[in-house]
Amino acid sequence: MIGGGLAGLSSAVVLAEAGFRVSLVEKLPHLGGRATSYLLPNGEYVDNCQHVTMRCCTNLEDFYRRVGAADKIRYYQRVLFLDRLGRRGVLKRSPLPAPFHLAPSFLRFPFLDWRDKRGIGDAMLRIARTGGRSPAQKTSEIGQTMLDWLRKNGQTAVAIDRVWRVVLVSALDEELDRADAAYGRAVFWKAFLKNRRGYEVGIPTVPLGELYDGCREPIERRGGAVRTRAALRSLRVHDGRVAAAVLDDGSELAADYFLAAVPHTALLQLLGPETVANHPVFVNLKNLRTSPITGVHFWLDRAITSEPFIALLDRTTQWIFNKTLLSNRPEIKGQAQEPGQYLQLVISASYDLVERSRQEIMDLCWRELCEVLPAAREAKLLKSTVIKEVAATFSPAPGCDRWRPDAGAARPVLSNLILAGDWTNTGWPSTMEGAVRSGYRAAEALLAAEGQPQPLVLPDLPAQGFARRWESPGR
Repeated sequence: MIGGGLAGLSSAVVLAEAGFRVSLVEKLPHLGGRATSYLLPNGEYVDNCQHVTMRCCTNLEDFYRRVGAADKIRYYQRVLFLDRLGRRGVLKRSPLPAPFHLAPSFLRFPFLDWRDKRGIGDAMLRIARTGGRSPAQKTSEIGQTMLDWLRKNGQTAVAIDRVWRVVLVSALDEELDRADAAYGRAVFWKAFLKNRRGYEVGIPTVPLGELYDGCREPIERRGGAVRTRAALRSLRVHDGRVAAAVLDDGSELAADYFLAAVPHTALLQLLGPETVANHPVFVNLKNLRTSPITGVHFWLDRAITSEPFIALLDRTTQWIFNKTLLSNRPEIKGQAQEPGQYLQLVISASYDLVERSRQEIMDLCWRELCEVLPAAREAKLLKSTVIKEVAATFSPAPGCDRWRPDAGAARPVLSNLILAGDWTNTGWPSTMEGAVRSGYRAAEALLAAEGQPQPLVLPDLPAQGFARRWESPGR
């Protein structure tokens, strides 16, 4: 198993549970890949970026259950939106059946007029009636950007900026004019329309790295091993197979199967130019682009908000997470230095920030924080840091699915190589759910190769209420 992110961990755990002896190697000193945390010199843990889940992420929830981390996720049924004028909109469930359960709170949003709301409602109903997919006869919608689809479906500029962009840029880590409309429609169908609980936001109550503490036990109990700080130099290929994984120190690891759960760019480097050039399944990976995410961390001398998290409109900053309130860890809660507060700000698809200095980014975000939360103007900023992930996710660009390989796509070329990663063909964008689905699919491919076929990927949440009328068979 190459890679200790969610894709590698999820496949390793289920394969170990199926009786396989798994050896997992990870180049970083910790597990979790991009969805993890690291230790500061003063002993504090900091998440590289705030990662959240939703109730619609059924396979991620299953993985947390398998590794004993399910009780470390707290779910919220209320999402607060705050605009430039300080107006608040709250999204919460009503007694109405799906797909209308969120409609009453949406209709009360103060930062949209009736034209905006009517257009959004029409588009949502259109998504629901097609089960989140394009009708087969509308081939013009295949490969269309989300922005083009929204404009074609009568969305105002205000509706696009204050509803569609706020949700989708965070969910897809991509701007609307760069993202395939199919992914955008699927997000709203699965999270907000199909099931009354799909929209609930789940946030870890511990540093992200602690979610993976339970991964080692099922692997090691069956004779496997987990190695961190074990960087690979290459995959040595011989006679249509991966003969060995070569580590940076020159040592080699042999195995019956190699499951590569690394970013697609890293896989190409491990395989080398000759192997890549000779096989379209690898050459096609070069067509996948990446998107950046920026996280900004502020430690204050006082509390400036009692909200667990806030979605911001009309700002560069997209989300504020109150880590002090969200965490169960005493050192993060600040019990030794009350009444301080630790906030994490997140900007997805942060292309405009890539070339800016960290000080410029901190100044921008601090200015916006003071504008939206006036109490910040009286607070003292004790310390801060910026974490840039320039290639955080793959970009869900129009038509990118043709470049995303299935888990077993490499086996006709390299018979014992199986692929995993959120960039593989999961049907989801680059999310933690997509990563776990890829890990489960990779495990399914290995089990099938060994004559032990077993379904592992769980279905989406079931459609409820009126949404059941529009659920496609077999979904």
